[in-house]
Amino acid sequence: MTTTSTERTARQFLSAVAEARQAARGFMGSLMPSVGADHADTVVLVVSELVTNALRHGGGTYTLHLTAHPDTIEVAVDDSSPRMPRMRTPDLVHGTGGFGWHMVNDLARATVVTPRPEGGKTVRALLPR
Repeated sequence: MTTTSTERTARQFLSAVAEARQAARGFMGSLMPSVGADHADTVVLVVSELVTNALRHGGGTYTLHLTAHPDTIEVAVDDSSPRMPRMRTPDLVHGTGGFGWHMVNDLARATVVTPRPEGGKTVRALLPR
């Protein structure tokens, strides 16, 4: 029974991340003027990382907000944890992560983490359009 529960949780986790990526691709595809494939792929990658972090470290739920500005795409992910993201040393031996937050900060023009009045936080990344 525990194995079934764990497998179901893993599938739900992967499904949530896949849905977020699909939503980001749809959003990027709807923009006029259109956005280059490289920029769209970068946005999808950042969405994937921020949603994964929200699910893994932020309480298990998230809300994704995508906004197009004249020169940037804003990716914002709300989660229920007040804990701020932190840089970790990437784990090259055991594969426990540590790459995502570094990557998001490298790809984004800016990242901002804002505590929410009702609890939790919003993690924002501004990406080139």
